Amino acid sequence: SSSSPWVFNEFPSFVAEDSRRFISQVTGNLYVSKVQPSDVGSYICLVKNTVTNARVLSPPTPLTLRTDGLMGEYEPKIEVHFPLSVPAARGVTVRLECFALGNPVPTITWRKMNGNIPKKARLRKSQAVLEIPNVQLEDSGTYECKAENPRGGTAFKGYLQVYTFPQWISTINDSQLDSGDQLHWECKATGKPRPTYRWLRNGEPLTPQSRVEMVNGELIIQKVQQADSGMYQCVAENKYGAIYCSAELNILASPPVFSPNPVRLIATLGKDMLLGCRPRASPKPRVTWRRGDRRIQPSRRIINSSRSDEGNYVCRAENQFGSAEMTAMLWVKEAMRVDLSPSRVEVTVGESVVLSCRVSHDPSLDVTFQWLLNQQPLNFQQEGGHFEYTQTVSITLFGYYMIPRPPGPPGVVIVEEITDTTATLSWSGGVDNHSPISSYNLQARSPFSLGWQTLRTDPEPVTGDMESAMAVELNPWVDYEFRVVASNAIGTGDPSTPSRGVRTKEAVPSVAPANVSGGNGRRHELVISWEPVSEEFQNGEGFGYIVAFRANGTRGWKEKMVTSADSTTYKYRDETFPPLTPFEVKVGVYNNKGDGPFSGVVTVYSAEGEPREAPSEVKASSTSSSEIKVTWRPPNPGPGRPRGYEVSYWKDSEQEESGKRKKTAGNETSMALTGLEGNRVYLITVRGFNSIGQGPASTASTAKTRKDREYPPANLVWIQEGTNVSLNWDPVKSKDNESDVIGYKVLLSQEGRVHNQVVRTITPSAVLSLPEGGTYIIEVRAVSEGGEGATSSQVRVLTSSELWNSLSYWSIN
Repeated sequence: SSSSPWVFNEFPSFVAEDSRRFISQVTGNLYVSKVQPSDVGSYICLVKNTVTNARVLSPPTPLTLRTDGLMGEYEPKIEVHFPLSVPAARGVTVRLECFALGNPVPTITWRKMNGNIPKKARLRKSQAVLEIPNVQLEDSGTYECKAENPRGGTAFKGYLQVYTFPQWISTINDSQLDSGDQLHWECKATGKPRPTYRWLRNGEPLTPQSRVEMVNGELIIQKVQQADSGMYQCVAENKYGAIYCSAELNILASPPVFSPNPVRLIATLGKDMLLGCRPRASPKPRVTWRRGDRRIQPSRRIINSSRSDEGNYVCRAENQFGSAEMTAMLWVKEAMRVDLSPSRVEVTVGESVVLSCRVSHDPSLDVTFQWLLNQQPLNFQQEGGHFEYTQTVSITLFGYYMIPRPPGPPGVVIVEEITDTTATLSWSGGVDNHSPISSYNLQARSPFSLGWQTLRTDPEPVTGDMESAMAVELNPWVDYEFRVVASNAIGTGDPSTPSRGVRTKEAVPSVAPANVSGGNGRRHELVISWEPVSEEFQNGEGFGYIVAFRANGTRGWKEKMVTSADSTTYKYRDETFPPLTPFEVKVGVYNNKGDGPFSGVVTVYSAEGEPREAPSEVKASSTSSSEIKVTWRPPNPGPGRPRGYEVSYWKDSEQEESGKRKKTAGNETSMALTGLEGNRVYLITVRGFNSIGQGPASTASTAKTRKDREYPPANLVWIQEGTNVSLNWDPVKSKDNESDVIGYKVLLSQEGRVHNQVVRTITPSAVLSLPEGGTYIIEVRAVSEGGEGATSSQVRVLTSSELWNSLSYWSIN
């Protein structure tokens, strides 16, 4: 990274940024709005690498002031602005630049269209930079910067699109499968835009085949083979990045092998018994049972066990790699019965209670008792504990009290079925904590929700005896996680662990674009605009817009497809329709599932275009040696109406390209050109302009500025009375080609000193009060709008104590 300050005249004197001066960190350029004499000097661009601290200096660039006139006031022109589309990763700091030239110096303001600028945003560099730290998805939108001064205003809009790199929700793990099994791997990621998926095997792209299916992050391989073994990668990517997760698939191939430990089975008299045989083998072996020489067909289940079923049973397992056998010894015993079990009791703190348990069992078997409290084994050896286990197979509790509390979290939430707008969920009930569960709430979260949201359900409400319900009114093609919260009379408990992430099925879009409007554009253009539909409501892949329009009074609609989901504008050009033609317009939506709804019909007018006629009757007349007044008539009414006028003017000795331009603040039909040179011929043209562009210029008119004053004041007469001097002179008369006299300037200086005292007057007379003791020189000049004229003859006046009470009269012709 690097930074680009500018050096003024010599290092390390840096240019200070303010409302007039701006350094773009995008282009590195220095911009100055309304140059002042203090800006004259030499400028050097300094580029510094912030990592290596290496610096590079550009050659000096001199800035000088032109002497051929002053720049008049003009409306703002945005010279630096952020792009029309600004992509930004979530979490970064976004800086939007906007700086305008103008005289007076423009003021910059910002706003977010259809929303508020985030509160965390800051304005930097005299409001020329809008800085948004830690930008989030909700900060996306259209931002506008506006530059204004008393001469007018202009604006620029651009769209901030906040994106996120893909992030894993679920990844794949190493798998070992038997030959012939099915492989099912699923990887899921979030991101904006929504990520797509592809698969690699041993670094090479995996392609769909008869046994291989890849859909939305799922990989299914039917009847795996040894050749399917290898290292697999799931790739989730959007246009801003890609992420990878890896897992190894190992296809097992081995003959059956049994554990060497002897197998002893006990069946309960009168009950069914299932013979278990689980050898290690790949692929899964074919298993058969026999007892002695008799084969047990076809089931491994012994029905209604009796003493005659006791004996040895042989399991044989075989696959294409070999075979093995295992012998299991079966005994049949009397069933165990609970004769006395603990019952529900409520006790007060400090009381003792005895819970008893008594069983009947086969005398050949030993019995082990285990006591649980709230599904956790009791520790009778714990020091300081208040539980005692006695030899009479009972339990004593000291100070045991059941305090009702809100329920514990429900068990694992399973998504049984998913459609485009519903999800069927099941769960297992949690601990009720001594107060029956009365109801369950189903909750969900998605990339578009603010945390967990309670869902509508079917049935509603979900009562405490239920462990399954359907969540309804979901949005199609959205990733959801679900959880369940239980409530009882005491309160609401902790939520369950979230379910695995699932995506609802795709569906036809159901939300139409909002705020359909349009207008502006160049001649013969129809510009249609709308607010884009949020990704949350696009409902599927391949989302886009259908723009439909027809001229008022016609029957058939023209339809144009806009394939970008982020688009906000469509332009249609047709040379045949005239300006300001009214059109009926509507904008619809579609995706791969089909066409969705259209917006309501609105009327949009085709562009009126830039002005097509030049102003007429352009007249220019000189009012002084530095000013010309220009008047004109506007073009005939019709499309392409001017919103203002631009006057171009240049000296007859110059080319038009080197001249100056000045715009009206509104629709005025006159303008005063100031700061001109005296006794010069100027050529002047006028053209109209609007938001689309400029119209043609009028034929050039000419005007000559008046001459500066050539003759000085004459017949200067003065009367001295002590230190007071009264002056009179003949009025200066203007000639036809000279500027009118607007007053006089009397200059007083003491002999031997350069400092002047200036007295201004609008009449051909003045009274001066001179300090005592010195010789003074007096001069008079006429003043017009073009400046000062020639100087009169000098008057020398002596003030002294001898002249204090004397009266002198002098005149100079």
